[in-house]
Amino acid sequence: MRERPTARVLLFDQVGQILLMKGRLPSRSQGSSSWFTVGGGMEPGETVEAAARREVAEETGFADLQLGPVVWHREAMGDLASGERVLFVERYIVAHCAGGEPSRAGWESHEKDLIDDLRWWSPAEIADTTERIYPQRFAALLPGIAKGIYPVKPLDITVQRVLS
Repeated sequence: MRERPTARVLLFDQVGQILLMKGRLPSRSQGSSSWFTVGGGMEPGETVEAAARREVAEETGFADLQLGPVVWHREAMGDLASGERVLFVERYIVAHCAGGEPSRAGWESHEKDLIDDLRWWSPAEIADTTERIYPQRFAALLPGIAKGIYPVKPLDITVQRVLS
């Protein structure tokens, strides 16, 4: 099975809100949407930092970022929009931007088809929601990161579960 290195971005605005996307896997209907961070696959030879900048620009239009450290690592099997089954090897990197209304102008056709919403969340909204947010334990892991408390080395947040 092919590995897909992925840069996931914990993107915060000036007031401490985090930007999340709501979408679904290609094999699922709109009713099974989940929230997740901005980000995506890394190009060959691309660093996590370069991929994070590119993905944020493509998915939100925000180009002026201050990058922080990679704080989490996760591996999960899943399907690409093409239907190919891959092992996602995700690195979650902290980033800050001015905030504002994200742009969807850079979205690819599969993103337009599979992404249902894009919005800023306050830490309190994350803590109170009953909606599904990935990765698992997101609500429990986020408060320290939101306060600028980062692990010395990336925390492995892999949960032994197959996504389908």
